[in-house]
Order: sequence, then structure tokens, then C-alpha cells
Amino acid sequence: MPVFRRVLITGASSGIGAAFARELARPGVVLHLSGRDGGRLAAIAEACRAAGAEVTPTAIDVRDEAAMAGWIAGAGRLDLVLANAGISAGIGAGGWESAAQVRGIFATNLTGMLNTVLPALALMAAQTPDAKGVRGRIGVVASLAAFAPPIGAPSYCAAKAAADAWTIGTASAAWRQGVSLTSLCPGFVATPMTAANPFPMPGMMSAERAAAIMLRGVARGRTRVAFPFSTRLGAGLSGLLPVAIAAWLMGRLGAKIALPASDEPA
Repeated sequence: MPVFRRVLITGASSGIGAAFARELARPGVVLHLSGRDGGRLAAIAEACRAAGAEVTPTAIDVRDEAAMAGWIAGAGRLDLVLANAGISAGIGAGGWESAAQVRGIFATNLTGMLNTVLPALALMAAQTPDAKGVRGRIGVVASLAAFAPPIGAPSYCAAKAAADAWTIGTASAAWRQGVSLTSLCPGFVATPMTAANPFPMPGMMSAERAAAIMLRGVARGRTRVAFPFSTRLGAGLSGLLPVAIAAWLMGRLGAKIALPASDEPA
């Protein structure tokens, strides 16, 4: 995997975002890290500095379009942007998601992603290309939840499905501008977000392993990285089931709050 010298990561204060930062941190690398929890973000920044990286942590909310545009524009040249920030929740005791929960998940997981990727695309399209003609690379952290029936966590699954579909659909146009755009769809990853799930999570892997797999896929210019294969296959097949059967199966698994997730908890 090539060394990315100038990197920007959202949702870097825990989970997959923190694993991305630690994996990329080394001498000669500049990391622009954001998150909502300043204390946790500072701890990750120090760990990356200890590995030799130059780190600029910024407490910022991805839902703030103007703030995100200003932050990204001020970062200078970027070789890699990882739109990772996200929150997760699901159907609670009341039988459905609250209006605030629905709006919050879409605002962070979809609008927040666009607030990151759109200014990054504009920035990179104007950069000088490297020897391979690439002006920059962007990874959008979606989820295998994008392919599963949205029974237990409708807003999370729908937002991740939209993020994946938009990324796949935009990738060709982005490439014509010299920007490589990749949808990253991990399965269950051991993070504070999935720690609350009271149901079996097949194919669970560490955040460090998941981050390494995704970074390799981005470096290779893949349009989508969906893994592990067994969970991807299961999610895809379950999405083909009649809704009543899918709901029954999800109920048997006890899926009350979330499906495969990413990044930091709310």
C-alpha cells in the first residue's frame, strides 16, 4: 500500500476512524483529524504523533456544511479523504424510531458524508495529478447494512444504502476528474458502537484489521470494498427474502438496535 502523505479523516476519535488514523500515522505524514469528542480526539492525535505523524485535530460536526467546507479548504493538498463519521441506532421499545433519531441519523450518516465528500472532490479535482494521473482518493465508509433488510435499524440501513449508491454512481464521473472514489462496506467491526448490540454478529473483526482492508482497497482504486465475503453474501441473500420472513429472522436474532456499523457512537 502506498504511503498517503496528506490525509483527512472524519469521525477519528474512536472506532474505525481512530484505527484509520493509527494505521496511517508515520513520519512524513500529515493527518487532519476530526471528531465531536475533543478529549478522545486529542488522545488519538497524541498516539499518532508518537508514531511520527504531524497531526491537526479539529472538533467539528459533519452536519455543519459551512464549517466542513472551510475546514477541508484550509487543509491544503490532500492525497486521501476518509468520510467516516457516523452514528447508529434502531427500533426501540416504542416500536419505531423517533423523529429526532431518524433526522439525526440521516443528517450525520448521509448529509455529513456529502458535507465531507463534495468539497473534497472539488479540492482534489484542482490538484496536480501524480505519476498515475490520480489527483486524490476518497473513501466513503458505508456498511454491509446497506445490503441487509432494514428491519431492526431502518434509518441506519437506509442512510448507508444511500451513501453506497451515491458513491458507486458518482465514481465514474469523479475518475474522469482524476479522483478515485471508493465505497467502503465493512461488516461487524469491534467498536464502541457495536458493543451495545445484543445479538450474534458473525464475521466480527477488529477495527485495525477492517481499517487495513479498506485502506488497501482505496489504494488499489476499487469502486467498492465489501467484506467479509460470508457476511456480504448473507446480507445480500437476506435482502431478497420476503419482508415478513426477513422480519421473523431478525426477530429470532434479537436485532433490536443496530446492524453492521461504523465510526463513533452518538
